[in-house]
Amino acid sequence: MNSRRAYQILSGDDDVERACAPIPESVCTALPRNYFLNLLNGACGKLAQHIASPGLVIPWLLAALGASPVLVGFVVPVRQAAGLIPQMAAAARIRHYPVRKWFWVGAGTVKAACLGLMIVAALMLPANAAGILILALLAAFATAGGIGSLAFQDVVGKTIPKGRRGRLLAYRGTLGGALTLAAGAVVQLSFGDGQSLAAVLWMLAGSAALWLLAALAFAAIDEAPGATEGGRSMIGEVAEGFRLLRAEPGYRRFLAARLLLISVEVAMPFYALHASELLGGAAGAIGTYVFAVGLANLVANPFWGRFADASSRTVMAIGAGIAAAAGIAALALTGLAGSPHLATAYGAVFVLLGIADAGVQLGRKTYLVDAAPPAERPLYVAFTNTAVGVVTVATGGLGLVAQWLGVDMLLALLVAAALLAALACLRTPEAHRMVEGAAGA
Repeated sequence: MNSRRAYQILSGDDDVERACAPIPESVCTALPRNYFLNLLNGACGKLAQHIASPGLVIPWLLAALGASPVLVGFVVPVRQAAGLIPQMAAAARIRHYPVRKWFWVGAGTVKAACLGLMIVAALMLPANAAGILILALLAAFATAGGIGSLAFQDVVGKTIPKGRRGRLLAYRGTLGGALTLAAGAVVQLSFGDGQSLAAVLWMLAGSAALWLLAALAFAAIDEAPGATEGGRSMIGEVAEGFRLLRAEPGYRRFLAARLLLISVEVAMPFYALHASELLGGAAGAIGTYVFAVGLANLVANPFWGRFADASSRTVMAIGAGIAAAAGIAALALTGLAGSPHLATAYGAVFVLLGIADAGVQLGRKTYLVDAAPPAERPLYVAFTNTAVGVVTVATGGLGLVAQWLGVDMLLALLVAAALLAALACLRTPEAHRMVEGAAGA
């Protein structure tokens, strides 16, 4: 009864039986338990994601190793392409399994192993060799994460009622953000202005342990078997995805907005590079910025979650607008190079970036889970993510833009792209109107 009451408070639903209507009856009695296991999984996963962030911590690791700056430009494209492009093949396989949580469990375990091997590479290999191997391990890490995300969205759709998913995702982010504040403070206090490499390696080790704990929590979720009929080969999945693209104008608008939102998701490493140029690479700085991103998640996610349950497309639009504001603020701070207060001021930029990224990610995840018909949810997620992965490969050239034209010019381009993304999101239909018949998803 205590867990049931706690679920009612957190989810905002005072009638579990009524909430169970959109999900399989067989998991209705496990709803509060599944909700809290999902929260634990999210808290561990979000903390792990922040303290070994591919957008912030991995570029800092490459800089601390002395690896070529060209490698930094490939961090996000490698992560995105490896995580998203294989999803069409994975979606075709996942459909054959009635219980899909084990794909996420396997993904979390692989992520932990990849982070452990990154530590070994950093300690044992020359700088550029270590950097190349770290990028290869990041690709394996991202591929596992992409497969896990397919399973995650499907499991959430099967175990959590519509209208409660945005809040659940928000609580996951909030808990992870609160824990990230503590982790950032520990790094800052423990390492101060000392060696950046040691701080980052400890962060990788902690992240690996957290991914294992997140996998254990997800394994304990009670998931009812789902449909396995209608399976298609990878080629069939691709063909069906293009059919959806032609037949569903609402989905086309969402996909266009999602592709423009890439400008928000690939931005963080370049802000880290910009900050590094202005401030240097002391360990205390990375602790400050991890703290800033955690603070952003703690502040923003409760708001984004409730807002996403009402209008996830508006959440995406506002998130993109805040990302543009962060870029404008970073460019304004360029003129303050050498100021003793610049490190603290730049922390505010990372707070804005964290708020924006949280809104974009939570909004797009909630949108697609709510909009897609349940039987075709893996297809919609996989086709969208694969398209995003293909386009993201091209963003590897942003590192060359930064090298030839300067980081300031690159940030200006990212600001313009974020503003276009905000406009595209506003032109996207509300989730319940994207596909006819998806309202009951």
